[in-house]
Amino acid sequence: MMVRPPESVEVQLDLELVSVAGTWELNNTERAAAWLHVELITRAGVAPLQRGLLRAAMTSLYSLFGISREALRRYDPDVAEPKHGKECNLGYLVVVMLNYAVRPVLFYRHPENRRDRSVSPLDHKRARDRTDELRAALDTTWKHLAAYAGLLAAACGVPALGAAIPTPSQP
Repeated sequence: MMVRPPESVEVQLDLELVSVAGTWELNNTERAAAWLHVELITRAGVAPLQRGLLRAAMTSLYSLFGISREALRRYDPDVAEPKHGKECNLGYLVVVMLNYAVRPVLFYRHPENRRDRSVSPLDHKRARDRTDELRAALDTTWKHLAAYAGLLAAACGVPALGAAIPTPSQP
């Protein structure tokens, strides 16, 4: 049985740095492009993090930029069509997701300072170790991306496939 995709979806995203709320009136191009949902939920950075996978999670999150840009290019300006003065369209929502949910956590990858030659590389790394802080930031990012993935699933007229991802027990 074919599910009829909705004409509109209510948007309520609170990304801490910015909130987006309103009604997203979908066009056919946006419905097709919203299948970006599958790319989103299959990223290592979107599923709950297992120990030792920080690098994989960060790389996976970074890849969302290329994937999202490609989707926006493929579907042309139809995904950013203004609708009666409302800002809710797929183009806008993708840019908000990338800039306010994904980009902030990626800054953890950048070195904050150069190592003083009088300090050993190991001591320098330990002094700058932000693993716990990064894990906390990733937890927040996953929550934001899960909400975003649910929004895309609703736009496609499918169940939120991300809900099917099992949450493994921590050792």
